[in-house]
Amino acid sequence: MDISPSCEPRIRNALSAADAQAKASLLKALADPNRLRLLSIVKSSPVNSSSRAEACVCELTGPLGLGQPTVSHHLKILVDAGLLHREKRGTWAYYSLVPGALESAAESILAL
Repeated sequence: MDISPSCEPRIRNALSAADAQAKASLLKALADPNRLRLLSIVKSSPVNSSSRAEACVCELTGPLGLGQPTVSHHLKILVDAGLLHREKRGTWAYYSLVPGALESAAESILAL
């Protein structure tokens, strides 16, 4: 006679593989101190005519003490994560926060 306890799955509302991948990508984008600083700098930058704080890539290299290619790499990760919006104007690229992206990211992290 088998007297081992029955092991029925009791897990409910666990993350799907796709949701876990999306959250991991977001956390990876936020897990770098330079990227956190970039978000902070862009957020605290002057407001443009569309009432959005924005910063030119040329303004972001100095505060971080990093070269333009490295800063551009970090910015691309933040854009790909849906946190920053990129707008090309002539030679320069301007970055602004995606409206509601930081709030959504915080909710997503807290909803684990």
